[in-house]
Amino acid sequence: MTASPVPGVTLKTVTANSIHMRYAEIGTGPLVLFCHGWPESWYSWRHQLSALSAAGFRCVAPDMRGYGGTQAPETIEHYTLYHLVGDMTELVKALGETQAIVVGHDWGAPVAWHAAMWRPDVFRAVCGMSVPFSPPGYIDVLSALEKLGITDFYMQYFQKPGVAEAEMQRDIRTALKRVYFTAGGELDEKGKGFARLPDGTLLGNTVEPKTLPPWLSDADLDYYAGEFARAGFRGGFNWYRNLRRNWELSGPWRGQIIRQPSLFIAGSRDGVLRFPASMAQIEAYPKTLPGLRGSHILEGAGHWIQQEQPVEVNRLLVEFARGL
Repeated sequence: MTASPVPGVTLKTVTANSIHMRYAEIGTGPLVLFCHGWPESWYSWRHQLSALSAAGFRCVAPDMRGYGGTQAPETIEHYTLYHLVGDMTELVKALGETQAIVVGHDWGAPVAWHAAMWRPDVFRAVCGMSVPFSPPGYIDVLSALEKLGITDFYMQYFQKPGVAEAEMQRDIRTALKRVYFTAGGELDEKGKGFARLPDGTLLGNTVEPKTLPPWLSDADLDYYAGEFARAGFRGGFNWYRNLRRNWELSGPWRGQIIRQPSLFIAGSRDGVLRFPASMAQIEAYPKTLPGLRGSHILEGAGHWIQQEQPVEVNRLLVEFARGL
């Protein structure tokens, strides 16, 4: 057990689903499990850990598989959604619990959605941020892009092992700063962000800010950079290299809905909401999420919703969790 940069939060390590997993923990009460996305860390939930623990919950935010202090298996095939949901399910058991509310952002949102869909006995409620829920469908995202004639989408760029890693590794702090700023709410240009990469690189389609946005301090950026300097980027990119494999394995759940209480939160300036299918997925919630307790688009926020507007996100989460 070690202290963390967040007051009251301790960092611990446990073995779950056959890997060593580091997690941040604070509070007592019903378990809330937080799943981060790319390129992040348990630390992206710092505001929520403090707020929900103060509201009477046991809050746990792991470094997800391949990140930070958690093990990063070599094999690409060990980063499917089945491994990731398995990690979260086994983490609940390793914590001595039988159930949890699961909360996910960015890539952590599909993990949370699938955890709720596959193990409703363990995950009694779910909140997804940024990435909308959609039941497994009849075409994978990479094939859908190819059918549209798109060849420069960032998920396609991430497919070849070593390429994106090398680009991010050259100057980790600057790379993260550019990615965080470009996807945040401060940059409000039509088509902004790095969804399409016309010049063939990731960072070439980002903007380097003159000053950090108000939600990201130098100390925050230093912490993230230190984590990636230690763990590297390979693990996180391997999640993207399983997009087609995830789809191939999802046949039994095509069209499956989530019945548990659910919540969705995103920012109005989040580039994910500009993806072709996103708004249709949100509009389908009455059918796909019959237990939906709220769908909130927070004005002015970008992709890093829980860091950009923590007060409102915390209010919505506490209200949701207490109302179960």
